[in-house]
Order: sequence, then C-alpha cells, then structure tokens
Amino acid sequence: MRIGVIGAGAWGTALAQMLASDGREVLLWALEPEVVTAINSEHRNPPYLPSATLSPQVRASGELRDLAGCDILLAVTPAQHLGRMLRELDGFSGDLVLCCKGIEAGTGRLMADVARDALPSASLAVLSGPTFAYEVADGLPTAVTLACEGGAEQWDRLSPAIARQHFRPYYSDDLIGAEIGGSVKNVLAIACGVVDGMELGQNARASLIARGYAEMLRFGITKGAQAETLAGLCGLGDLVLTCSSTSSRNFSLGKALGEGEDPAALMANRLTVAEGAHTAPVLQELARQMGIEMPITDAVCALLGGQVSAPEMAEALLSRPLRTETVNGTAEPGG
Repeated sequence: MRIGVIGAGAWGTALAQMLASDGREVLLWALEPEVVTAINSEHRNPPYLPSATLSPQVRASGELRDLAGCDILLAVTPAQHLGRMLRELDGFSGDLVLCCKGIEAGTGRLMADVARDALPSASLAVLSGPTFAYEVADGLPTAVTLACEGGAEQWDRLSPAIARQHFRPYYSDDLIGAEIGGSVKNVLAIACGVVDGMELGQNARASLIARGYAEMLRFGITKGAQAETLAGLCGLGDLVLTCSSTSSRNFSLGKALGEGEDPAALMANRLTVAEGAHTAPVLQELARQMGIEMPITDAVCALLGGQVSAPEMAEALLSRPLRTETVNGTAEPGG
C-alpha cells in the first residue's frame, strides 16, 4: 500500500521515518522548498527534526497533488490549516489518518468534522497517544490509539500498514474520544508548564494533571466520547507525558510564561506550533456553551490573553471554593 504523510514538521517527519523502517517508500509533503531539498539530498530535516538521519525510503515533495495517489494518508498539518490542505486533495477516497491535535477556531469543529467536509469520500481514522517525535524517529518503544471510523474492517486494513516492532497501535472506534484527549491535553500542558516555570513543585503539577484530567473527562463525555478512551493512551497517557517534559512544545510555552515572559512575544517567535494556545479559547467557548466548568482552561486563556500574570493565575486557581472531588463527568461539576 502506498503511504503519504502531509506535513514535514517534527511529528510528520518522525512518522514518515517510522513507516519507512520496514523498507517501504513513504512520500512526505513539505511546505518549505529547502526542507524538500534537505530530505531528498541529505536525508535530514534540520529545521524540525535535526537529530534524525532519515531513511532513503523517505522521499519529500513540495507538490501536495503528488500524494493524491496514495492508499493511506497521514495528515500531520497544524490543526488550523487542516481543512485548507485537504481541500487541495479533492476526490481522495483512501484512508485518511488524522494525526493533528486541535479544535478549529471559528467553527469549534474537531478535526474529523473538518476532514469529512473537505474529503467526504475518505475513510477516516485518528492516531493519537503519548508520543515525542524524536523518540519515534529513533525507534524507541511507543504505543498509540488508532481510532477507526470504519470499525474492525478498517482496523484490519490500517493496523498492518502502520504497526512496527517499536510502534504499537491499539484499536478503538471512538474518534471523538481520541480527538478530545489529544486536544485538551495540550491546553493542560501549558498550565503544567506554568507550574514548572514558577517552581511550584511536583505536588502542584501532579494535582494539576489530576484536576485537568477531570476537565478533559467532563468535556469529553458531554461531547460523546467514551470514558474508557479518555482513560487510555490518547487521553490520560498523552496528558501525563505532555505535562511532564520540556520536550513538549505546549509545556515549554507554559514554562516560559511561568518565568514571566510575554505571551504575545512567545507566540510570535515560535518556530513550531504550540497547538494548545490556539485550542484554549475555542475549548473555553465550547465549554461555556455546554455549561461545563473548566477552571484550568479558563486560567490558561486569561494568561495567554494577557489578562492575568502567572502568579495571579496560580492564586486564582488556589483560591477556588473547597468542594467534593469529582472525576467521572456526571457528578456536580467543579474545579
């Protein structure tokens, strides 16, 4: 089966490298001509994944239409650009695996909804889980959720094409849960980065992860996700990884904010996209519309918008009323 990857950032490049590890050719679309040249001539991607020497089986193209003949496409573009990119592949009817994590600004749509509108003939799946790109590129053991809209039949088709000795997908049919886990954890990782930047300690970070998971669960269940999905690799697993390391772009952004840097300057100067910064205000608005209380998300939005400082954000969360701990999404909401 012919496999293509749309997006040559760190994650897209790492996925292409992993897929090529069994000797098959993988076609990788890159926006920047210099990245195309570096991949094809030097087998490297210096701007986005400088640590990896890429397989010669990874071939880059700057023409998106070159990927139209693939049987399987992995979409690894920034979430806010997914619809525009997919519309250029009008008529694609193979398997489209969504690997980007976010919610579309302006519409509040999850990536699967964006993809259905752009490519109605494609068979959709979502790949999500606790992954750092450089570890996947290095062949270190990784497990992910592969949620298939087409159920077991699509899984039987996709899993052999994607699984490798050190890259292990687990089956799900819950696209909503897989998407929400990957989207919400990015916002929560910014908050955990703030905790690290302010040197508030390990206790505070662990508490924030746990209460952030409660927010993820409340939001996800209301949107139709399965609690079991959010308790798995693409929810809790991804949350723990992303909230614990500066290898996470979102955590690094939060850490810089916690150290007192200016939000606008940080966002303007970042080479790679911290998806949580774009997702946070959309997530906040959707939660308000659905009557879901998400105090950590609200605090991140206030900090990114320059309405509060990092110390004021921490004080506001610590000053919330005491109440019963709720996690399952069905009891009385609370922080």
